[in-house]
Amino acid sequence: MMRSVFLIPAAVIVVAVALSSVFIVDERERALVLQFGQVKQEVSQPGLGFKIPFIQEVVTYEDRILGLPTQPIEVTPSDDRRLVVDAFARWRITNLVEFREAVGAGGEAQARMRLDSIITAAIREVLGTVPSTSVLSEDRQSLMNQIRDLARREAAGLGVEVIDVRLTRTDLPVQNLEATFARMRAEREREAADEIGRGNEAAQRVRAAADRSRVEVTSDAQKKAEVIRGEADAERNRIYADAFGKDPEFFAFTRSLTAYERALQGGNTSVVITPDSAFFDYLNGEGGRPAGTPAP
Repeated sequence: MMRSVFLIPAAVIVVAVALSSVFIVDERERALVLQFGQVKQEVSQPGLGFKIPFIQEVVTYEDRILGLPTQPIEVTPSDDRRLVVDAFARWRITNLVEFREAVGAGGEAQARMRLDSIITAAIREVLGTVPSTSVLSEDRQSLMNQIRDLARREAAGLGVEVIDVRLTRTDLPVQNLEATFARMRAEREREAADEIGRGNEAAQRVRAAADRSRVEVTSDAQKKAEVIRGEADAERNRIYADAFGKDPEFFAFTRSLTAYERALQGGNTSVVITPDSAFFDYLNGEGGRPAGTPAP
């Protein structure tokens, strides 16, 4: 009975010691076995591993590609036009021993701080040698490759590899935006004024052509109307002449009636003539004929 009382705690201690000597490495990780802070073993394959309990410890690190967004910084290109730039980098740990020696117990968080400084310095160095127009043009890809290569060389001592660097934003500082917008607005207003001027000029040409066409059409119509009117008057005179030739008396009678109609209209006009005037010949006769004129 007494023996079983001692065996159970001993078994528990043995099991605890055995479990503390075993560790598992995930397929997405790599591990370092440390003894009093010194690297004793590097485990790069996933699975079970063993260590000395209570003396050695296991530190795991990501074996995947990691991302690093940088803080926005102000960069002054060669044309002294300041830009606000930030970037996104992809990196991975390539040498665990060098990585541990470089960043110590800070691990990946310390590595991110160091990489942020390296990439920021690379961005300032590369973009400071080119004009701002190159940063905003097709040369942007070449500039990003230069930043990546420079950061890769500087970060090699950390035991990491910078895989890629991408510029995610290249904007003007806030204090320069209003001036830039004002300049852009002035340019657009000037272009609009030019377009309006060209439009008014084209409208004047179209209006002048329309007026000229209207005058030509109106003149041609008036000419044709005068010709038709002259032909009608000639035809009317011919008819009157034929009628006068056939019956001079009837022609004189109709002309007198027309004169009576025009002269005797209502109004304030007064006509003063003698009663024996020839104007009343057709009014004084019997049956509408002048007095003393024999019947035909």
